[in-house]
Amino acid sequence: MAVVMRVEDMAGAFAEAFSAGNIDALVSLYEEQAVLAPQPGARVVGKAAIREAFARMTARRPRMSMTAVMIMERDGLALVRHDWVMTGTDAEGKPMERRGTSAEVLRRQPDGRWLYVLDHPSGVDKS
Repeated sequence: MAVVMRVEDMAGAFAEAFSAGNIDALVSLYEEQAVLAPQPGARVVGKAAIREAFARMTARRPRMSMTAVMIMERDGLALVRHDWVMTGTDAEGKPMERRGTSAEVLRRQPDGRWLYVLDHPSGVDKS
């Protein structure tokens, strides 16, 4: 289980779990009914659906790095944007690299941990 006690530590915890393919650690970073947009135009709700989405995303064991570019925090809520880079191999075994800037909302839990409530890795939906 990943435990994030400071919003600014979420990028490192997420990237480490994602790169390791540690689905349990990834899912532990989300509230029970959190919403994830695994790709533009798609939404999954709840830990079971988030687990399935991450199983697909990490199947080829990509590596991820993340850097916080904006954190706004107030009264137990945080709006965060991260720049991220994912590298690995595509379905044909060729090298691939994807980049993006996420948009995320986190909430401080009663025990002090921060968890994702809303996570949109691409930051926007595009047609």
